[in-house]
Amino acid sequence: MELQEFKTKVLPLKDRLFRIAVHLLKSAEEAEDALQDVMVRLWDKRGQLKEYRSVEAFAVTVTKNRCFDKLKSKKHKYHLDVQELEVDSGFESPYKRLELSESMQVMIRSFQELPEQQRLLITLRDLEGYSYEEIAEQTGLQVNNIRVGLSRARKAAREAYLKVADYEQQ
Repeated sequence: MELQEFKTKVLPLKDRLFRIAVHLLKSAEEAEDALQDVMVRLWDKRGQLKEYRSVEAFAVTVTKNRCFDKLKSKKHKYHLDVQELEVDSGFESPYKRLELSESMQVMIRSFQELPEQQRLLITLRDLEGYSYEEIAEQTGLQVNNIRVGLSRARKAAREAYLKVADYEQQ
């Protein structure tokens, strides 16, 4: 794969890969580092990319693996990017902003409690906008299994959110 082909096939994926990295790492800075590593790795493997059925699926897999490696490393310290949680509106009172911020934290915790496969399905379908067929291609699951998994994941996230929200209001 030459430079021009790399630019047309791989570089357009960087925004999607960045969103996946931010979602997994919970930090824009960490995600940028991971994405840079992924792009270097993809460039190094550019000669082998034609062997893969889907360059996009391979790039997503490389991104997820790099993020998981970062999460496993002892150097990684868990933290949330405060700028991502901030609600940017001049019409909201400080109390409303605090309430929304706390609600966002509850949603994030509820989502993190889901099994890995359910988090992945929600990320690919609801955050990334993949079709069921594209998710099936990337995960190896059947479309019906993806639909059932998404339904269960959404229900579990909703129940976890409501349980935590109810508990914190008491």
